[in-house]
Amino acid sequence: MNNLQRLQQNLRKNSIPALLISNLGNVQWLTGFTGSFGAALVTPNSGCMLTDSRYTVQVSEQVKDLPSFAYASPTSFVDFLHKHVSELGISTLHIDESQVTVGSYNLWAKTLKGVALLPTEDPIHKLRMVKSPQEIAFVLEACQLADACLAFLLPKIKVGVTENELLLEIELFFRRNGSVISFPPIVVSGERSARPHGVPSDNPLETGDFVTFDLGCKIQGYCSDITRTFVMGKASERHKEVYAQVLKAETSCIAALKPGANGRKVDALAREILDEKGYAKYFGHGLGHGLGTLVHDSGRLSSTMDQAIEVGQIWTVEPGVYIEGFGGVRIEDDVVITETGNEILTHFPKELMEL
Repeated sequence: MNNLQRLQQNLRKNSIPALLISNLGNVQWLTGFTGSFGAALVTPNSGCMLTDSRYTVQVSEQVKDLPSFAYASPTSFVDFLHKHVSELGISTLHIDESQVTVGSYNLWAKTLKGVALLPTEDPIHKLRMVKSPQEIAFVLEACQLADACLAFLLPKIKVGVTENELLLEIELFFRRNGSVISFPPIVVSGERSARPHGVPSDNPLETGDFVTFDLGCKIQGYCSDITRTFVMGKASERHKEVYAQVLKAETSCIAALKPGANGRKVDALAREILDEKGYAKYFGHGLGHGLGTLVHDSGRLSSTMDQAIEVGQIWTVEPGVYIEGFGGVRIEDDVVITETGNEILTHFPKELMEL
C-alpha cells in the first residue's frame, strides 16, 4: 500500500469527503514532489496534484500516483483550486487547521462558493510517523552518509581551525556525494558548545574545548540527523564526567525505546540518569523527535507529550548537558522501532574522543 492509498483509506474510515494538503512536507510524503510550492487535493477515490508553471516538468516527473496540473499567470492558485474542486464534484473540503492562514481561509471561502471549508487536523501528521520499508531504507542511506561525513571531518578537526571552516567542509562533503544538508549544520566549540542550536562562527577551536557537530543530509528526500561531541586535547575529569553521563542517558534511552513504550517516560529516564550527577537542570530540550522527509518530523519524545512508540517509527535520541561558561555535550543517534525493539541507524563511534 503506497502513501496515497494509506491516506485514502484513512479518509474513508473517518468519512472525510475531500482533503486539501498544503503543508509541503506532507505533499512530499504523499506524492514525492519536492518543489517549493504545491498542494494535493485528495478524495477517498481520486485526487490531483496542483502547482504552478515553474514546476510543470518536475511535477510530471515526480508525481506518479495522482494526475498533476500546473497553472500560469494570470490564473491564481485559488481560481485553479476552484476549477479542480468543481471538476471533482467536491462540496465539502477539509483543510489543515495548522497550515492555512486566516487570510487564505477568507479568500478561499469567498472564491469557492458553494463549498464548505472545514478546518481539521491533517491525518497525514499521524500516518507519516510509521515509515514503509522503502522510507526506512532511504533514511538508513542518509544516516550512512552522515556517518561518512563525520569520518571525513575527523582528521580536519584541529586546534586553530574555525567553526565556519568546518561548516564549509560539511556542506561540501554532502554536495560532492550527491546529497544536500537536511538542516543548517551546528558546529560549536568551547563555551559556545553550551548553545544547543548555536550558529557556527569564526571562533577557532582551542585546546580544552568541547566541540559539538550536529549534522545530517537528505537521500531521496529523507533526512538523517546525528550529533557527536569531542574534546580538543586531553579531557579533564569534568569533561569525562559530563560526557559519560550524557552517553549513559543516551544508550539507556535507546534501550528503552521499543513497541509499547511511552515517549514521555523515556524522556523522564534521560533526566533521571543525568540527575545522578546533578546535570538534569542543564538539559532543557526534549529527548528527541520524529525523522523522515522533515528533520523534525511528526512526533516528539518530551516531558509534555504522551507519545506511543510503535513499529516503523524513526526517532532521534539526543540528550544533552549545556553548562554556561564551561561548554556542552550532546550525543544523538537515529533509531527505527522494530518488532523486537529497535535498530540504530547511525553508527559513528560514541566513546569520548580526544583530538
